[in-house]
Amino acid sequence: MEEGFKKQEKLKSKILIDKLFAEGVSIKNYPLRLVYIPINFQDTQTISAKNRYFKTGFSVPKKFIKTAVQRNRIKRLMRESFRKNKYIVMTGTRQQYALMFIYLSREDISQIKMERLMINLLERLKQKENRSVFD
Repeated sequence: MEEGFKKQEKLKSKILIDKLFAEGVSIKNYPLRLVYIPINFQDTQTISAKNRYFKTGFSVPKKFIKTAVQRNRIKRLMRESFRKNKYIVMTGTRQQYALMFIYLSREDISQIKMERLMINLLERLKQKENRSVFD
């Protein structure tokens, strides 16, 4: 599986982002929060059935981290952790999702801790997805 984070994988649609926060389901693993919603291929025109991507966004609120340099660093860490571990949810899932990762702490975080948090959240998402398929 390719570890890139291509343009079509980025969550940019204002309509989809609004829908995500209005109807999305949340998983928390402090200091990360994942908000996700299943989406159909018709919702996103750039995605074909054979090339399934998750539309993914990352957010660090200005309320918690004041300087842009620190916010950008944390977003870079989140993107890198997701890019390296997205295979966890890409393999074995039948549904496509819009994902938003939100950082909820005032403290700085290391790359190692961010990866552990990201892996935990992605595994929990996969477990929830697998449970909903069998229900």
